Amino acid sequence: MTTIHISTTPFAGQKPGTSGLRKKTREFMQPGFLENFAQSIFNAIEGAEGKTFVVGGDGRFFNAEAIQSILKMAAANGASKVLVGQNGLLSTPAASHLIRKYGADGGFILSASHNPGGIDEDFGLKFNAANGGPAPESLTAKMLAESEAISEYVLSDAADIDLSVLGETHLDAMQVQIIDPVSDYAALMQSLFDFNAIREMFAGGFRMRFDAMHAVTGPYATKIFEEILGATKGTVINGVPLVDFGKGHPDPNPVWAKELMAEMLGADAPDFGAASDGDGDRNLIVGPGQYVSPSDSLAVLAANAHLAPGYKDGIAGIARSMPTSAASDRVAEKLGIESHETPTGWKFFGNLLDAGRVTICGEESAGTGSDHVREKDGLWAVLLWLNILAVRKESVAAIMQDHWQIYGRDYYSRHDYEALPIEIAQGVMSRLEASFADLPGTQVAGLTVASADSFAYNDPVDGSTSANQGLRIFFEGGARAVLRLSGTGTVGATLRVYLQNYEAGDGDLSQDPQEALKPVIAAAHQLAGLEKLGRDGPDVCT
Repeated sequence: MTTIHISTTPFAGQKPGTSGLRKKTREFMQPGFLENFAQSIFNAIEGAEGKTFVVGGDGRFFNAEAIQSILKMAAANGASKVLVGQNGLLSTPAASHLIRKYGADGGFILSASHNPGGIDEDFGLKFNAANGGPAPESLTAKMLAESEAISEYVLSDAADIDLSVLGETHLDAMQVQIIDPVSDYAALMQSLFDFNAIREMFAGGFRMRFDAMHAVTGPYATKIFEEILGATKGTVINGVPLVDFGKGHPDPNPVWAKELMAEMLGADAPDFGAASDGDGDRNLIVGPGQYVSPSDSLAVLAANAHLAPGYKDGIAGIARSMPTSAASDRVAEKLGIESHETPTGWKFFGNLLDAGRVTICGEESAGTGSDHVREKDGLWAVLLWLNILAVRKESVAAIMQDHWQIYGRDYYSRHDYEALPIEIAQGVMSRLEASFADLPGTQVAGLTVASADSFAYNDPVDGSTSANQGLRIFFEGGARAVLRLSGTGTVGATLRVYLQNYEAGDGDLSQDPQEALKPVIAAAHQLAGLEKLGRDGPDVCT
């Protein structure tokens, strides 16, 4: 086989976002677009010579073709070995685990996470570093620089590899090992959680429903919940990964997980419901009639982690993304452990995890995880919830009520305004920030502004600074509004408005969140001038 050198020119817009490069699928399918970005990654990590990589994705449209291209490029760039999930499938947390377990130099993960899949939908590619976590900003900056200066990429002219057959093969001189995508990950989960206690709970009649949303976690959930833990066959629904996710939106929230939510709010609801997203790193938790917000879930998992064998000695600390509610901060304070607030993007947790400063991390966008990998992990969160339920022998609703009585309740919601003209979204942000100096003491919608700022993060491990990570408005009494432009969309701009209102443990803990947040919503709209968006309301409210 021979190495082909292809002359190329840069494509505009190959700047990685909070989790790699995401574009419309047809844009990725342009001749040379994927190859340019992949070569830019190889160049940014100072080549692939003699290195080992992990490659896999969530199975969305163009996943298989992109993997074949990356394998041929890895071989042409001198890689010695690549581990690939069978049929090209690997959940993002499983890929992170494989990088760490087998000492790989990094991994290529093909996914647009919770975004829809299909030829007219979204695709993505990101590189995870040797610690198993998303490339840090210093590395993504190098990728961007390489993408803006690229003049050539290389690839082998070898035939495609059959990714359906387990075992070892070669592509030129590069060893390719096609592995079961589930087995290593399942073994890791068994080392962290009390599978015997969970198995006994299922044997005693405990009922669960898990919606895999026709995404990558289907095979993982079927193996772990039904085959290993003994949950009733059919516990996992929508369990077959499809290139278009069954024409659904693989985002595990009440808006998109309609089938699951309808069952869990119905008359004969199972004892526990959960879902995960396109690439398996996010989760939804719901009990009969009781939705658990991601911010609350993070706090409950941190407060009860010691009930699982993998965390029996306690946790070192908790980290949350800035837009996430302060619920986990209250748990950290009570436990006497460190609490960290970072920008959005799991990559910001990596240094804290590597340094042993925190054990559990989470984001309001339904991502939760721990130091077992360097990614958020949807099935990990579901299994920790099952472990807690098995030990405490209480319902989800009872556990939530007990938690709120101890710590108070942070009523929370996120309002998304999607596909906005970029100049309009940026205008709202710039006008709001320009008003900050005059805001303290201002009364609006019955609330008094205590302070306002543009969030900047100073990494306590490496001393790096990340500025302009979102606008925060704090109100007296514990309420807060945050506005941030998202980096995970593919069309226009997405403005996210995060709303929080605190109620003490002896207060009214059973309000509808949107009712409890009414004054915060009104204040945020008035202060930010959201009417200038030209929308009647948010596109998505979670």
